[in-house]
Amino acid sequence: MRRSSINSKPKIKSTSKGLNTLNTIQSPNFSTKKAKRIGRGPGSGNGTTAGRGQKGQKARASSIRPGFEGGQMRLYLRMPKRGFKNIFKEIFQPVNLLILSKFNLSGDITPEILEEKGIITDKNGKIKILGTGDLTNSIKITADAVSASALEKIKKAGGDVILRGVRA
Repeated sequence: MRRSSINSKPKIKSTSKGLNTLNTIQSPNFSTKKAKRIGRGPGSGNGTTAGRGQKGQKARASSIRPGFEGGQMRLYLRMPKRGFKNIFKEIFQPVNLLILSKFNLSGDITPEILEEKGIITDKNGKIKILGTGDLTNSIKITADAVSASALEKIKKAGGDVILRGVRA
């Protein structure tokens, strides 16, 4: 009787003859390798210096910061910068009249209701009402901004817009 090697995988017998599927294909012996365990004492062969050699900058734990190129000008500083980034840009969550009519909303509409229905993601974020679509119901909506076409359509339907943050 032959003894199989300790590291060899057991042969899997296929139930269907001649048909190789992903669950029946076996990987060759020694195709996978264990990870090198470093810093586990001198007996492991990778103890003391843990495979980093002796001394020097690269032997230290955290001496080189990301992007450091040995005193050479760093890549992200060498690359040209383009355009302008406005740090005062206001990001609005758009709400179209089409969505309001699709959800069949009427009466007082607050940011809490819009968030509950999944129309906006943050009730405390800025909301802008846009005029895409038509409105049949009379609504009184609270928002931070409104487009001219949306305001006209809401007024025509007999509704009103209350602007947050604007004092009268």
